Amino acid sequence: MPEAPRDNIAERTTAETLCSPPRLVSAACRDACLVHIYPSGPSMGKRYPLSVSAAVVIGRGVDCAIHIDDNSVSRKHARVEPTPEGYIAEDLVSTNGTFVNDSPVVRHVLNDGDYLRVGNCIYRFLAGGNIEAEYHEEIYRLAIIDGLTDIPNKRYLMEFLTRELSRSIRHKRPISLIMFDIDRFKTINDDRGHLCGDYVLRELAGRLKTIIRAEEMLARYGGEEFAVVLPEGTREDALLVGERIRSLIESTPFRFDDMPMVVTVSVGVACVVGGEEVTPEELTDRADNFLFEAKHAGRNKVMG
Repeated sequence: MPEAPRDNIAERTTAETLCSPPRLVSAACRDACLVHIYPSGPSMGKRYPLSVSAAVVIGRGVDCAIHIDDNSVSRKHARVEPTPEGYIAEDLVSTNGTFVNDSPVVRHVLNDGDYLRVGNCIYRFLAGGNIEAEYHEEIYRLAIIDGLTDIPNKRYLMEFLTRELSRSIRHKRPISLIMFDIDRFKTINDDRGHLCGDYVLRELAGRLKTIIRAEEMLARYGGEEFAVVLPEGTREDALLVGERIRSLIESTPFRFDDMPMVVTVSVGVACVVGGEEVTPEELTDRADNFLFEAKHAGRNKVMG
């Protein structure tokens, strides 16, 4: 009896692949990119177009399409690939994980405007109808919004203060500025790492957004220092808000890698009586001096 033909699995799989219909890619994958928004530096605002035919790998390896020279990033950390559902971000079993809008993900369909975090680096996913216009809008945002905390930066703070101080002089109305920074922030970075430090900055900004009114402004002044502007706010108003900030940060422990830690802030308050001519720099110096006093008084205090 002749020998039955052997079932060559490799050949059969190849034939099935060649004969199967091509994988369809959704319209959402036609035109999309990632924009580097954090940290600042030469790569700030750089655009990485996404392919409709191949995945883009992000990592520390020199062969990665998006190469990141940072120890918080694995050699092959994550990839973004086109699928029938849209572009999907997938973690490649990285050491520090991949996050979309601050939530850890294994595989996640990206939506226009999502934030993709890989180690210490953050990218904005753009896939709208007019990606060129979206990109230029994002570049403008980067000029006035802090990429890590998603609140106004120092540049926008000083512009806002200039306008509000002019209004204060013109209408003879008070204005207050609250400056505060995180106590022993360097110790957090040294003991728990920069990923933990970045988490604390983001979490702190997120908490404070819940208590800042529409007419007020919360901004990141630089490093671990923040500011709140209270148009028409008196000294008493500013001291109350400063105490609310201090209490809100201290009352609920921060959790990073399921380990709690107590974070506190020192607060300085400066107020301008209506009609007094003061520059933004002079007002920030006044608030900073009170912040310095709060540090020397033992930290976790409000001075003004």
